[in-house]
Amino acid sequence: MQTIVSPPSEVPPIRDLQASDIPDILKAGWNDFKRAPAFGLMFSGFYVLGGIVLWMVFAAQGEEWWLIPFALGFPLLAPFAAIGLYTVSRKLEAQEPLIWREVIASCVSEKDRQTPSMAMLILMMFMFWVFVAHTTFALFMGLSAFTNISSSPEILLTGNGLMMLSIGTLIGAGFAAMLFSFTVVGLPLIMDREIDIITAILTSMRAVAANPVSMAIWALVIAASLFVGMLPMFLGLFIVLPVLGHASWHMYRRLTS
Repeated sequence: MQTIVSPPSEVPPIRDLQASDIPDILKAGWNDFKRAPAFGLMFSGFYVLGGIVLWMVFAAQGEEWWLIPFALGFPLLAPFAAIGLYTVSRKLEAQEPLIWREVIASCVSEKDRQTPSMAMLILMMFMFWVFVAHTTFALFMGLSAFTNISSSPEILLTGNGLMMLSIGTLIGAGFAAMLFSFTVVGLPLIMDREIDIITAILTSMRAVAANPVSMAIWALVIAASLFVGMLPMFLGLFIVLPVLGHASWHMYRRLTS
């Protein structure tokens, strides 16, 4: 049986984005979540469950401090959740019925396109961030801190501890900003059109460069919302992740349509 290959799509032009557009985009994300809450709860549930499992594992080993680098690096993994949410928003936009089988099949079909390459890039950057966070901790706190921090968490409030947290946060923000510029348009673009990952990343970076202030505000909204959502045992992510995921689709549409 001959495989049918879709022809490459044209690269969409990038439109200007105003900071005043962001509340409307968030509202659109909230509306999509209200229209299809079961899908949002399911896709976000994997992250909530994963966060709780991580906390239980670290707590059992007396190493709860490891949640710090994972929490700081969480924005790097957030685009993973958006894949299914983009599919739901796209169907709602096209006024197509939301059938579980079809939504899941649409997500699974992405394995034959450019999405796995983007997913691998996201995962590699997250793992590299964990390594950098581990190294930063050792440089500032010394190897003895790995055995003392669980019983003496106040060590983080010392001069070296505060410096380590500050430097680690800055490095984590740098990783997040880089990945944000790659994926804010790049990820929905490769799902929406037949475009290779390099072109998608370059288009996404062009969108960020064309709207630096508005996109910086959007990135801060995402980061702040994710951190707030993680505070009550990750349970806030049941709401935060779906709303941000759906809103990210509408952000892509606002920038390229």
